[in-house]
Amino acid sequence: MKAMVLRGISSFRENRTPLELIDMPEPVPKEGEILVKVSACGVCHTELDEIEGRTPPPVFPVVLGHQVVGTVAGLGKNATRFHGGGRVGVGWIYSACGRCDSCLAGDENLCDNFMATGRDAHGGYAQFMTVPENFAYPIPDIFSDAEAAPLLCAGAIGYRSLRLTNLKNGQNLGLTGFGASAHLVLKMVRHKHPNTKVYVFARSTKEQDFARELGAVWAGNTDDEPPEKLHAIIDTTPAWKPIVEALRNLVSGGRLVINAIRKEETDKETLLKLHYPTHLWLEKEIKSVANVARQDIIEFLKLAAEIPIKPEVQEFSLEEANKALVELKEAKIRGAKVLRME
Repeated sequence: MKAMVLRGISSFRENRTPLELIDMPEPVPKEGEILVKVSACGVCHTELDEIEGRTPPPVFPVVLGHQVVGTVAGLGKNATRFHGGGRVGVGWIYSACGRCDSCLAGDENLCDNFMATGRDAHGGYAQFMTVPENFAYPIPDIFSDAEAAPLLCAGAIGYRSLRLTNLKNGQNLGLTGFGASAHLVLKMVRHKHPNTKVYVFARSTKEQDFARELGAVWAGNTDDEPPEKLHAIIDTTPAWKPIVEALRNLVSGGRLVINAIRKEETDKETLLKLHYPTHLWLEKEIKSVANVARQDIIEFLKLAAEIPIKPEVQEFSLEEANKALVELKEAKIRGAKVLRME
């Protein structure tokens, strides 16, 4: 099969083609696993974190990709949940132990033995992949393969982030950064909290315009001051400056939810500008989001089909994976980027 593999850590400044197209053996499903013939795979900022070493894969070479949609092409021994030809999706959570306190509480995302698709096991930047059947999900018929792919991570992690804000209908929500996840959160909010006003902070005027198209009442630059203070803000950026600016814009007792698996180091000195009375006083909170649990994906796919949420997508071929990643690195974003297998 054809696959785009990462052979080691590198910087996009020095290497704009970190992934290599190769032929590799088609995987064989083990007991309890299914073989998935991949039709689409979303491109996520977490892939940049893997490539540049902020969340490095333990073994190389590795096939990246964790927003996977395809059809069941084979069943391992004792795999009974799906039938051949059925359409399934795979998200960032590849497996968890199922026995620890976190898993038993439904917080598999916090399991010490959490394994990530496309990092700890081969992912979806390939024509085929295997996955434990209990970590695959049926895809609602309403979505095309390309539309469904971003829902499995950008959508599910956005769903978890929104839930962690404790936002009530009518309270103000801020979104800092407006890529694949944030644009899906905005669509969710308009359904779940119709009286909530959404304010968007983004560097790109194109992203600001896109946010207004989707229903944001205001959109400005990262360091602009919105016309009102915000009860909650979700950060989806790889940078530190938006964190400092977001804290400044919260109401007393407001909550900042950081939806990013890792932060880059380029502007970390911005944290030195934290001013306690301005940014942290009056019981403001910071909550981080770590991965997703299976229930997040299950609940979000159901909600997305009911609304329905149709992501904006830009499609690339498998061979164009490096191009899609470079555009993501350079913040050339409108909606979500998706690789299509031909």
